[in-house]
Amino acid sequence: MSRQQLKISDLVKVTKPGCYTGGEVNAVMKEAAKQDLTRFAFCFPDTYEVGMSHLGLQILYFFLNRREDTWCERAFMPWFDMISLLNETKTPLFAIESGDRLQDFDILGFTLQYEMSYTNVLAMLDLAGIPLRADERGQDWPLVCAGGPCVTNPEPMSDFVDFFYIGDGEAALDVVLDRYRMYKNTHTKADFLASICDIPGIYVPRFYDISYNEDGTICEFVPNHPAAPETVSRAFSPSLGFFPDRFIVPLTEAIHNRAVVEIARGCMRGCRFCQAGFIYRPLRERTPSEILDCANALLDTTGHDEISLLALSACDHENFAPLIDDLLGHTAKRRVSISLPSTRLDAVSLSALAKTQAVRKTSLTVAPEAGSQKMRDIINKNLTEEDILEGCFRAFQAGYDKIKLYFMAGLPGEEEEDVLAIAALAEKVVDTYYRLDYEARKRPVSVSVSTACFVPKPFTPFQWAAMTYPGDFAEDQQTVKSRIRKKQISYRYHDAKTAQIEGVLARGDRRLGTAILAAYRAGAVFDGWSERFRYDIWLAAFTQADIDPAFYAHRERAADEKLPWDFINMGVSKKFLLREWERAQAEKTTPNCRDGCAGCGCGCV
Repeated sequence: MSRQQLKISDLVKVTKPGCYTGGEVNAVMKEAAKQDLTRFAFCFPDTYEVGMSHLGLQILYFFLNRREDTWCERAFMPWFDMISLLNETKTPLFAIESGDRLQDFDILGFTLQYEMSYTNVLAMLDLAGIPLRADERGQDWPLVCAGGPCVTNPEPMSDFVDFFYIGDGEAALDVVLDRYRMYKNTHTKADFLASICDIPGIYVPRFYDISYNEDGTICEFVPNHPAAPETVSRAFSPSLGFFPDRFIVPLTEAIHNRAVVEIARGCMRGCRFCQAGFIYRPLRERTPSEILDCANALLDTTGHDEISLLALSACDHENFAPLIDDLLGHTAKRRVSISLPSTRLDAVSLSALAKTQAVRKTSLTVAPEAGSQKMRDIINKNLTEEDILEGCFRAFQAGYDKIKLYFMAGLPGEEEEDVLAIAALAEKVVDTYYRLDYEARKRPVSVSVSTACFVPKPFTPFQWAAMTYPGDFAEDQQTVKSRIRKKQISYRYHDAKTAQIEGVLARGDRRLGTAILAAYRAGAVFDGWSERFRYDIWLAAFTQADIDPAFYAHRERAADEKLPWDFINMGVSKKFLLREWERAQAEKTTPNCRDGCAGCGCGCV
């Protein structure tokens, strides 16, 4: 029992002891020794506060624990004060339900949500006393698997992971666990890995060899094991079935402390920069009655006073307006507020959203993504400036006085006037507020502008695009900042150097494993936290591994180049993505799925 080495009284030395004790409302406890359970640790490579805000953790935790033969527990990346305490007391990293050390589990499942968490994966293995590289872990060590959006390009982490699970977790995890129970006591780890290669979404890196051309591009990617398929097709669930009727309620304040219902998965919009919009196709929706049942169950079992309707574009739900009316009939009497991550600016959506303000006033989040019409056409936003300004005006009429505007800098085809257009559009939104009658302007308007650095991602039409250099990003950010003159506007922007490293890891191949390990050994952890990111460590690691960051991040890929993720079938065809890349360069838009099928290949028609 690992946590027994760490006395409860020792936890007064850390700032947030509740992150490490377990025992929350709705956490699952089982008797592992008596029930011969498969021990699965859901490992989140960031802090408890971040991980407990992640819907995927809540879904898969209860999905796995519904099995009588499996106990899924949780482990998080500890903060620095807890890392020091673990080292001081010689306590290996443990799961917070049982307190058992991670090295005693059968399977460690890491979720890779963000490329900058890769070194945290290594840190968690290291803190657990587990060898970092997969080829160093023999029969007696746990299997290490990984899933999440980043594993659409698993290659940079392939040195450290035994198998990747690509796609919807609910689709095939049961099959993986059934197969594990068949093999665990009678076969080797290698036998088990070979046995799961026929399961959709399973990729075992050791069963593939890669050769490279003289220019560094990939020459061949071929299986070296008879069980390994040439193409790995994602695990896909054609409908949204399982959803938990309860969430674990954190003991400490989480980043998002609320109930969440996934009302849809996938998107019909086709924004060319958006990885999630392509890898989760086709759009799948829960029915209004399912959503109401989920919402009521979560509110009954958690006590939260806010519920969020989660989707890539929640307002695109086919029954959005009546859904809001029905949900308000249940939440208003409980004094529970309804929130959405972002909003479509049409009359129907805004009318429905305005009704949610009766319980608690919230800000409105709008994502124009680009300031000029040229750039919105390139990214296929299918939104005009008139749409944006009229939508904001309707929102102001409905009582909103705080609007968040999200943009991206460094998009393909961007020129200086397109950067200037970001500041101009933000100022026009402020001007729109003053179109209201004086009596209607009860409070000062507030417009928050944020610019993210565009990072090309696999399985998007922009996977071939060159990424902007950090210095050029910084120049664009200062240009926007200098052109915003209205005091009602606040401006934030993302760190360009962090974005560069993200870009390298997002489109890299397995040669990056050496650099990731070197960066970790040099102290790179919590790289997703701006105050902890060390750019110099990563540059030194790339030099040590003989890697040029520009080769992965800042080079436009040729249409016929073999990409590191080409062996994966995510449902959307490469031919379609290439056609969309060509349409972007021609500044042509493509209609959304409801206005006409563009033939992406995902099989929804």
